[in-house]
Amino acid sequence: MPLPLTGIRVIEFAHMVMGPSCGMVLADLGAEVVKVEPVAGDNTRRLAGSGAGFYAAFNRNKKSLAVDLADPQARAAVLALVARADIVSENFRSGAMDRLGFGQAALQALKPDLIYVSHKGFLAGPYEERTALDEVVQMMAGLAYMTGPPGRPLRAGASVNDIMGGLFGALGAVAALVQRDKTGAGRRIDSGLFENCVYLVAQHMMQFAVTGQPAAPMPARLPAWGIYDVFTAADGTQLFLAVVSDTQWRAFCQALARPDWRDDARLASNPLRVAARDWLLPQVADVLGARGEVLESTSFTDIEIGVRPRASSVQAAMRETEGWKLVKMQSTPTQLAEEGWRLDDLPEGFQLLGCVRKPVTWGEPARDLAEGPGSARPALPGPSSAMTDESTT
Repeated sequence: MPLPLTGIRVIEFAHMVMGPSCGMVLADLGAEVVKVEPVAGDNTRRLAGSGAGFYAAFNRNKKSLAVDLADPQARAAVLALVARADIVSENFRSGAMDRLGFGQAALQALKPDLIYVSHKGFLAGPYEERTALDEVVQMMAGLAYMTGPPGRPLRAGASVNDIMGGLFGALGAVAALVQRDKTGAGRRIDSGLFENCVYLVAQHMMQFAVTGQPAAPMPARLPAWGIYDVFTAADGTQLFLAVVSDTQWRAFCQALARPDWRDDARLASNPLRVAARDWLLPQVADVLGARGEVLESTSFTDIEIGVRPRASSVQAAMRETEGWKLVKMQSTPTQLAEEGWRLDDLPEGFQLLGCVRKPVTWGEPARDLAEGPGSARPALPGPSSAMTDESTT
């Protein structure tokens, strides 16, 4: 069955994480995404340290074309691609695309039904001309305050705003495609890094509005549930346990052979268990700390549990799980790599292609791009194909 965006072409002028995340989602949905890069390639390819995985992580399923947009022939070639495209996505600083002649007005004059997706640090307002980074908006919006312990703001452990901003861009693009089917008109979609971070902390803003009390940072918060913490088993395995209903509480007590907890009137409801955390959690920690087999207990299947997996357990869990319920698993990316987690271990029906690692320059081998979208998930090109691929899979 064709993927939902089969036949849709996207031209991507993007680097780093936010813009590429948008193109990646659209490509995963079946669109043909052509990434336009400088002749030397996107600088993101050469990042070191924590940025070393950016390009490989957010550019799968794309084609890539390296051009000098200052060259008239190259510009004409890219404009020919845009003329046959449905979506253009970009995430450069304000005004950069206009100076290059690829701003919204210029491209929609060329193709009126074009959907133009712009990813920026800030939406319209006093900061709209400023650039931003994930850390910057996490500090400004309060996410860093909520993540770290009191007095020590801490960046979240992934590029959450960049990725989320790309997802909003992709969602807006898909909505605009639906609208275009009805109106025949293109439109502009704007996704703001700061604004989506404000959305992430909205629950804490509303908590203040409801209670009149500022939300405490997550490490110092009072959870909404009595059992909602990390514990350590006898074998040293760390696990996160969440008991979020009375039904789960009864199953939890049964799994730990503690009918006294189940029958204790002081623990009869979740609000009572929250009030009892000071004395209840040490008891739970003692029981779990004396048991090594708790992670293998089938009686825990009805309880929210996230464990740090042993070797090969990630592969086994993915083979046995329908739909990506890996929210119940926890590990570090390094452990996943060291334990042999491979893309060919994904559940049946889920496919990831490698990203295009080496762009080609405009010329005869790449002119097939001007003919319109190809297959939704093109076969990985060979050495003589229009696109050179060095698959990460």
